[in-house]
Amino acid sequence: MSNRRRASSPSPAERITAAIIEKLEQGTKPWVKPWRGVPVSRPLRSCGTPYRGMNTFWLWMVADGCGYTSPYWMTYRQCQALGGQVRKGEKSTIAIFYKNYTKEVETSAGEADIENRRVLKAYAVFNADQCDGLPAFYHPEPMVAPVEPAGRETKLDQFFSSIGANLRHHGCQAYYEPVLDRVTMPPAELFEAYDHYYATLAHELSHWTGHSSRLDRDLKNRFGSDAYAAEELIAELSSAILGAELGLPVTHLDHHASYIASWLKILKSDERAILTAAAKAEEAASLLLQLGGRDISNNEGEATLAEAA
Repeated sequence: MSNRRRASSPSPAERITAAIIEKLEQGTKPWVKPWRGVPVSRPLRSCGTPYRGMNTFWLWMVADGCGYTSPYWMTYRQCQALGGQVRKGEKSTIAIFYKNYTKEVETSAGEADIENRRVLKAYAVFNADQCDGLPAFYHPEPMVAPVEPAGRETKLDQFFSSIGANLRHHGCQAYYEPVLDRVTMPPAELFEAYDHYYATLAHELSHWTGHSSRLDRDLKNRFGSDAYAAEELIAELSSAILGAELGLPVTHLDHHASYIASWLKILKSDERAILTAAAKAEEAASLLLQLGGRDISNNEGEATLAEAA
């Protein structure tokens, strides 16, 4: 019995708790939602009723991580009943509720008694941003019209578009998805200046170079692992090289204390780690520069040192 319990899937409570711990380890308070430009709302059911309790914080966190801007959540059937359709390939998340039931138990006196109990259950829901064909009010309009920041440059637009990455603008998070081989960026209007947008894009495209069809780095690691920290360091160094070549800032990238602590741990445990990371970063930056039409010649001495690392 105990072996079967250990091998079973994590409970809804365990899944939610583990996800929150991971966010906290990243230095993020998942209940502080950084909305910008859209109305602040509690997560809402398809009928408009607010979720309560842990569902509020959980669905906030999921929306933040996935870049959803709509506060509405619904089941697959509810979406269809509203005339919509969940897009192919979209993944559901869970919402939780307590189910009450009664059970007959035997008292210490040997008599039968009825005991009220409740158990935590979960069901699958989708955000309105994952659905097509829903009524317009499920997608709130921005509170203010977006304003394009200053500093847009045609030559940099051409450079990044020439790379050919699968790029979408959605939500308020920047990230790369190895399975979909897709870079997601917030709209440029959410950045203080266009050079910050370009610098952030350079960082995410540095991750993009690690796909198995390109430089084939190990990208399947959870936050907190040494391999994850090493990949973030590679992307950081690569974006710094791109910044130097393209005239972009790099100091604004917000790597909190937990990232820096992870990097220090790696560098202190392996004196060659920084050489390896720098070599891989050079490969990533060189590939992006080549694809963007800004290829630079390699220094043979540096290449030899990188290979030795």
